[in-house]
Formats: sequence, structure tokens, C-alpha cells
Amino acid sequence: MGYTALYRKFRPLTFGEMVGQEHITKTLKNQIIAGRVGHAYLLNGGRGTGKTSAAKILARAINCLNPQDGEPCNECEICKGALSGSLTDIVEMDAASNNSVEDIRSIREEVNFLPTKAKYRVYIIDEVHMLSTGAFNALLKTLEEPPEHVKFILATTEPQKLPATILSRCQRFDYKRISNEDIVKRLEIVCKETKIEATKGALAIIATLSEGAMRDALSILERCIQDGENKIDEEKIRDLVGMPKVTFVNGMIQAMIEYDIDKVLEKINEILKEGKDINQFIWEMIKYVKDVLIYQSTGKLELYNEEEKNQIKNIAEAVSKSKLVNLVYQLSKLESDIKSSTQKTILFQAGIIKLCNQQAEISEEIEKRVEKIEKYLKSGKGIVTPANGNKVATETQRVTTTNMNPSRTIQTSHSIANQASQKSKTQTATKNFSKNSEEYWPQIVNDLRQSGKIVLYTNLMGTKAKEINDMTVGIEFPNGMTSFGKTVLEKPENIREISNLVSIACGKEMQIKYITQITEQPHQMSNEENLQHFANESDIPFNIIE
Repeated sequence: MGYTALYRKFRPLTFGEMVGQEHITKTLKNQIIAGRVGHAYLLNGGRGTGKTSAAKILARAINCLNPQDGEPCNECEICKGALSGSLTDIVEMDAASNNSVEDIRSIREEVNFLPTKAKYRVYIIDEVHMLSTGAFNALLKTLEEPPEHVKFILATTEPQKLPATILSRCQRFDYKRISNEDIVKRLEIVCKETKIEATKGALAIIATLSEGAMRDALSILERCIQDGENKIDEEKIRDLVGMPKVTFVNGMIQAMIEYDIDKVLEKINEILKEGKDINQFIWEMIKYVKDVLIYQSTGKLELYNEEEKNQIKNIAEAVSKSKLVNLVYQLSKLESDIKSSTQKTILFQAGIIKLCNQQAEISEEIEKRVEKIEKYLKSGKGIVTPANGNKVATETQRVTTTNMNPSRTIQTSHSIANQASQKSKTQTATKNFSKNSEEYWPQIVNDLRQSGKIVLYTNLMGTKAKEINDMTVGIEFPNGMTSFGKTVLEKPENIREISNLVSIACGKEMQIKYITQITEQPHQMSNEENLQHFANESDIPFNIIE
């Protein structure tokens, strides 16, 4: 006799042997006991959750000569024939390969004949969502009013693809993912019967990898014994499925939150040298960070020994939740980008290194904070209009901004110009500008300040404009551009806005070009200095408070 795969060898033969679907098996058993079996069932759920097994059990139970509490006896002539596949009254059809109108028409012709041995002729149609539109239409009338001796059991993983007319004619049962605890219990039974020595931790890893599918769990278990040794531990499973060791993932995450690029590069070289799957490794990193977040919230962890829990505890105490959430987001985005890329290795290296760039992270945070200031200035909150019609701020606003020290705050008070009025002035003034860049460029920069666009203004202060030709204006940076300024100014929306203002000033469509002129040892203004300079220019007292 040939070899039988574990998931086939241990397929449930009764409802009682099914794992994690008690809400369904109980209902089906009660219907069989009461003699109220429906004419059509739809079993829906993820892969490996027991849909086909339940369909086979149901088909035997309603035809069994000696049913026992709604269960098939599996000993009578009908049950044995169904189990061996010799009973022609139970028909199994895969809709993925038999989805034409002709296949369904053959069923319509067969249903008119009485079953040969069993009480009911049962049609089990797996992956029913694969049927063509014509096949669904051919099945519709038969499914609605089949002969009394015919039962239909449909199974699918994608019920949303079925026509509403089919769904409305079936009793629907939704199968849920099987819990890790139930999978581990079933695996322990399988290991005992097959004499496999597996640690509790190894079975827990298999349950996690199976993602709620019992069939997948048995397939992974089977892979682990293909080397001829019936002993399974955590390391063996990790090696077989290409999972990196927990200590390795921990080292990578630890290096990333410490911004240790040298250590990160070392870890990247190790994983590439070992030939680990990049997507799998990123996924392990995401799950690890997720577990750190869970530990921060609940103090509980699964699948980790004491040493690994202590490592996670150290990370949880050193990093904020917002940082971890952002790390999950960035890693998920990197994983998505890598899937659609032909240069996976390069993208992986660049993406991980970028996550270790503390300066880039700080610049992004500063930009977000300053944008909040802009939105506040544009909103006109806290402003009243006195008799002279000028809007004046009536209260001090505290705006928190993170630069190198998150605890710093900026206090702003004084008069804030009416944005709508300034916008009108900007449009009027720019229409009257001449084509001399020395005249209109300072006014454009000043208008950006008055309209509340602080990010652009602070990065364009001290610049000069020079008409390169009749279509291009160059913007010179005598002291060079900071990395933060370069990031801001090269955004498409900012280039578009500056180009529009220059075009209005020149009276024709113009393009802009950034020109960097770095002098010897230029003084790079920090973001704090930029904001303070803006405050001085605007006559608004910004006080940096430690």
C-alpha cells in the first residue's frame, strides 16, 4: 500500500473528531437527529478548516444505516463504500476543473435517477465559486427545487463570488480559523499515534505558522520528519521553513532602535549569506515588533522562552509605543515594495539602512510639527476682529515642536495677519512685479511668510533668484542646502507652488532650478535658528523653553 500523507491519514471521520468548529458540528448533528436535513448547504471558510471533511461526514451520516447520535457509524455497508470511494451515490466534484455548463447539465440529468444503494444521492461541489456564469445559471433551478432524494453540499473559500440567487437557496455555515490551542491538541494526538517526539514549543510554532489551518499544520509536521528522524524541536522547524532565530531578529531590532548602522549592516550581510528569504525575514521582524507592543500593553507573551522574554522586555522598556507602531508601518511598507520589485536585495538593504537614519527620522518629525504650525496659522483660531478691521490674536498659543529635544515648546503671541487678506495682497503684488528677479524674489519669499507657509519661508531665507534664460529662473543658495531643506524644497507640491509664484511675477510660465553655491565653512542654520529668525523678522516673540 502506498504512502498516505498525514492530513489524509488523520482526516476526521466523525463530527466529534473535527477541531475548532463545534458551533457548526453541533447544528448539523441536531438536524440529522431531528430528521430536518436541508436540501442544500454552503460551507464557507479558509483553507484547511474542515469544510470538505464536514461535507464527507454529513454525506455519510444522512445515508448511514446505523447512525449514532447524528454521527455516521463508519462500519455499515454505506459508510464503508463512501470511505473507499466505491459508493456512486455520493459524488464529489471539483469546480475548479469541472466548471462548464456541460458539467452541471450532466448533474441535472442524473438527479432524476434514484440512488442505487443509499437513501440520498449527495453532490459535494468543492471550490464552487469557480463555476462559470452559465454553470451557475444551469445549477440554479435544480438547486432551488431538487428531487427529495438529492442533497447538495457546496464548499468555497470565497462566498462573495457566488451569485445572490445561489446564496439565498443554501443553508450557510461559516468556518472560523482554528485556534493555536486546538491545533496543538490535535497535533499531540497525531504525534502520539505516529510515535513522533515533538516539544511543546515546536508544536506551538507549527500552530502559529499554519495560521488557523489544520491541514497546513499537519503538512508542516510531515515535513519535519522527512529526514527520517521522528524528533522535532524549535530549531529544526526554524531551519526547515527558513525562519531566522529569535536571537537574530532581536539583534536586528535592537540595532535599529539604537540607530547602530554598522551592526545593522553586519546583520544584513549575515542573512544574505545564509540565503534566508527576505520577505520571510521582514515578516518575522514585523511579528517580533508586534509582540513587543503586546508585551508593553499586556505583559504577556507566547512562544518565547525566559531568555527571549527578557530580551523583549528590555526593548519594551527602551522604546515608546509610537516608535514601535511606526516601525511596524515602515517594515510593512518595505515588505510590500520588495514583493513588486526585481531588485529585492538592494531595496531591502536600502530600506533597513533608512530606518536606522536618526537624522532623517528627526527631520520628518520636525516637518510634521512645523506643518501643524502652518495649519494653525491658516485656521485663524483665537483671532478677533476689532473696530479697525484688523484681526489680532487674543491669547497665547503653545505649540509643541520636537527638534533634538522633544520636551521643548514654542510660545507664540502677538498679531497674526489675516491669511485671506495676505493672499489677496500676494496676488495683487505679484501681478505688478517686473521681470527683474532682484525685485520680485524677495517679495515672493516675504509673501510665503505672510501667508503662513513657514517651512518654505525658513528654507528660502537668504536665497537669491537669477534668470538663467527666458524659461528658467535659478534660485541660488549661497550657504548651501541642508538635508532637511533639500527634502522640503524638492517636494513636487512645493516646486509647483514656487514655480507658479515666479510665473505670475514674470507674466509668463517659468520653471525653477535650485543652484547650490557652498562657500568655505558655511554656517548651517539649525531648524531652531530658522524658526527664531522667522520670529525676529515677523516681530513675534518665540521663546524656546527647556
